[in-house]
Amino acid sequence: LMTEFTYIVRTSKGSRESGEIKSDNYNTALDELQVNGNTVIQLKERDTSFDFIKPFLDRLSVALEELKNKIPLNVLVFFTRQLSTMFSAGLTIERALYFLSTEEKNKKFKKILLKIADDVKKGLLLSSALENHPGVFSNLYISLVKAGEVSGKLSETLEELSIYLEKIEDTQRKVKSAMYYPVFIIAFLFVVITVMFTFLIPKFKNVYDQLGSELPYYTVLFVNLSVWFQNNFFSVFLILIFSFISIWIFTLTDTGRLIRDKFLLSIPIFGSIIRQNILSKFSKTFGILISSGVAVMEAMDLVIKVVNNRVYELAVKDATKNIENGVSISDSLKNTGVFPPIMIQLFSTGEETGEIDNLSLKASDFYTKQVNASVDRLTSLIEPLLIILVGLVIGGVIIVTYLPIFQVGAAIAN
Repeated sequence: LMTEFTYIVRTSKGSRESGEIKSDNYNTALDELQVNGNTVIQLKERDTSFDFIKPFLDRLSVALEELKNKIPLNVLVFFTRQLSTMFSAGLTIERALYFLSTEEKNKKFKKILLKIADDVKKGLLLSSALENHPGVFSNLYISLVKAGEVSGKLSETLEELSIYLEKIEDTQRKVKSAMYYPVFIIAFLFVVITVMFTFLIPKFKNVYDQLGSELPYYTVLFVNLSVWFQNNFFSVFLILIFSFISIWIFTLTDTGRLIRDKFLLSIPIFGSIIRQNILSKFSKTFGILISSGVAVMEAMDLVIKVVNNRVYELAVKDATKNIENGVSISDSLKNTGVFPPIMIQLFSTGEETGEIDNLSLKASDFYTKQVNASVDRLTSLIEPLLIILVGLVIGGVIIVTYLPIFQVGAAIAN
């Protein structure tokens, strides 16, 4: 029975080729690919039986590990900076990892560092050791470390990575601080509405029955909804939990991710922030990889893992195929229809001047500033909007609840 393998090779002429090959075993496939003087870059067995299941199971495993080993970003930033400093000072990666593990206060991260140090001691590259902990180290992190190893500039790459992570941490801190108040208000609103529908409005039903008058349409609707909610509280709760879990599992599939990511990009304001953040990560990673001496095709393959959005993943894959066929980087990105003109123009200028890495980093800085500006505008708008929302919801419930009493009081006064 023949086994299918996927491969990436560099030919004797220096061009890069990828495809699939059928062979008896791994070694035979390797010999067949090397017969014409090709250099095999990657050779993996293709799991034809479960191609549709494996990506889902991989993402599920990563998601569960993220829940199990959630490491604060500030801990990761400090570790990266310290590792860069120690490595540049002459310590081996193995010794630096052991030293940092002894000083680490976070127990989960301490165990992970010891495991990584052991893997490095056994001969694994740092990037390969990090790949064993995908729930802790992102694709971006692993890709940049791999780029540093390939280029021989691991110390500089780690320093660049720590600066980049610090910027991400700063943005996340701004977003979190801006979201504390909205989350509190929305949670408060949810509790108030739940209490009103479960306990308060049913008591008003007895009052309405005693009044004996015909109730307004919206009051009848609220009362009926409240009675139904009270009778089906646990069923509603279980359905909501089941729905959230089902949606979460669906978004781990390729189709689910594509639907979710298209929806997120279409949300007003938030979609723009997400898009700008993706463009920032793409440009930053591409710029660092190219400046570190990584070939364009390899850089594009690594960038695919970084964008973390199915729409852009597919676009980058299409662009990579075009580049492989001789189309320029800027034209390849333009043909996808998802990259903006400003970014394409910067890449085009970079190709003409031979400084695509620097202009790519400038594009990243531009989109990072756009993200920060959008977040600042959002935080200034969200507080008054939430106050209005709370006032409208609670005010509307109170008016509909007390309206029959007001009507009866007015009738008695007349």
